[in-house]
Formats: sequence, C-alpha cells, structure tokens
Amino acid sequence: MMNKLLRATCLALGMSGLTALSAITAPLAQAQVGNPMRVVVPFNPGGGSDLFARLVAPGLGKALNENVIVENRAGAGGIIGTETVIRSRPEDKMLLVADSAVYTIIPALYPNLQYKRSDLVPVANLAMFGNVLVVGANSRFKTFQDVLAAARKSPGTLTIGSAGTGSITHLTAEKLMQDAKIKLVHVPYKGSGPAITDTAGGHLDMVFTGLPSVLELLHAGKLRALAIATPERSADAPDVPTISESGVPGFTSMISQGLFAPPNTPPKTVAAINAAVVAFMRQPDTQATLRKMMVAPVDQSADAYKQWLDKESTDWAALIKTAKVHVE
Repeated sequence: MMNKLLRATCLALGMSGLTALSAITAPLAQAQVGNPMRVVVPFNPGGGSDLFARLVAPGLGKALNENVIVENRAGAGGIIGTETVIRSRPEDKMLLVADSAVYTIIPALYPNLQYKRSDLVPVANLAMFGNVLVVGANSRFKTFQDVLAAARKSPGTLTIGSAGTGSITHLTAEKLMQDAKIKLVHVPYKGSGPAITDTAGGHLDMVFTGLPSVLELLHAGKLRALAIATPERSADAPDVPTISESGVPGFTSMISQGLFAPPNTPPKTVAAINAAVVAFMRQPDTQATLRKMMVAPVDQSADAYKQWLDKESTDWAALIKTAKVHVE
C-alpha cells in the first residue's frame, strides 16, 4: 500500500508547491558546497517514514538551496539510523525522519540505549493519524461495546495482535486493557502486516493499527473497524466512532511522523528548517496529497511539536512501567 501511496505522492506533488515554497523561503537560501544534506530514514524503503522523507526532501532542498538525498539506514527497530544522526557532525548535514516512537517510546523501552530523548531535536511534525481497532469481516464483534462486554465476561480469552512487543500497537492494547479494566491475550508479530492478515482471516480476534494501513481492506469489506483512538472521528472514516465516545473516555493513541535534528543544532537552524517545512505543508497540492495518504495535515512550530512529544513520552513511559513491558 505504501508503494502505491508513494507513486501517488510523486504524481500529485508536481512542481507548483515546490516553486511556491522556494519563493516563500528565499531569504533562507544560501549557496551550499560540499556534502549534500541527508535525510536519514531508520527503516526500510517503502514504509511510512520513508514515504514522508521522500515527500518532504524535494521541498526542503528547494527552500534551502540544498541538494537533499534520502538515505535508509534500517536496523534494530529504528535505533541504528537514529543513532547515526545523533552521532553525526555538523558538516554531515543530517536530519532524521521517523515515527515519534524513536523519541517517545524507545528511550523508555530500552534502559541501556546509547541515546537519550534529549539527544534528538524535534524540528517539524509532518503528519499525524490514529490507531484503529479492527476485527475480521466475519467476526462476532459488531461494535466496540461487544468487545468490552465479551472481555469482561471472559477475561483473558480474547486475542489482540500487534506489530511486536513494545510497538505502539502493543502499547495501545496495554493502554486499552488498563483504561477499560479488561484482560486480553497479547499476540506479538514481526510487523503489522502479518497481524492484520491473521485478523482478516479470523485467526486473531482483533488488532490495533494505523488507519492508513487498513483503509483499503476496510473499503474492500475484509476488515471491520470498531473504534478509532483519535480525539475526534476521522474524516477518512466518519462512521467509525472514537474509543473515547464508545466507553473509554479520554482514550487516544496517535502516531506522528516527525523531522528531527542532531543534538546541539542551533535554534535558528531549527526554526529555519521548520519554516521551510511548514510553508511546504501549507501548499494546497501538498495538503491534497496528505489527504490522499489518509493523514491529517499538520501546521506546528518546533516548540509545539516538542511539547506534544514530551507529554507523549511521559505517558508512554508510565504505561511501560505499570504494564511491565520488557523487550529482549
């Protein structure tokens, strides 16, 4: 699905948004020599972070008069690429595009990690979307309330899959168990794809996953969405109620794709890059592309993004501790 979105993104962007961005941010542009600016993605090509890196890189290059390339450095759940950027020198001109877990979850999950949350400098929030609880099309559960009732009647009998222990889909399941006071059986997979497949096939009772990754399966009638963990209903699935309105008040679980810089990046540099990215994101063709990708456009300062990330970090760290989540 991500490859389809990537192709759609390239076609939809054209050059109009890039031209407008260049004009808006011309005062920032300075001729650069030497190494190109590198946007590191700590995951394999074709995934969500890779998609957003390739969406933003051309606009960033036009705005800053830089040659910007995207470089995939996958491994260890995003840790290798993240550490590469953190250890980089100023002349390396490296930035990181990754989902917010590298900042909010991984530092709390791995006590012996070689980097701290403070080593990453939030620059821009590229997009946000919510986790949605889905079941197979033939599932006996028709509503979110059906799941709550069954889980309370027979604790520890319903299965819920995840992309792996410690993933945001796993932690969202733990959060649901904690907030709704229910007991489910967690079944970790190596990635969301197999968990989604087994849910569609009826081998799992349910799974949390990002809405964009299952919207096509929902439209095809292979999955049924019971509730979404967003503050308000999604424009892409308006008939799917929020978990908050369905019996667990205040429940949210959001995924962000963010742009980060190495430690000690000057605030003026952060502000300049943020301005370039925000200007690009404001362009009508860019926002239309994001809507096709089924994510909400974001217009946020670096400071505001950091505040959101810091709160998410506190909340997920507390959950990891109380739920006693451990990874090998």
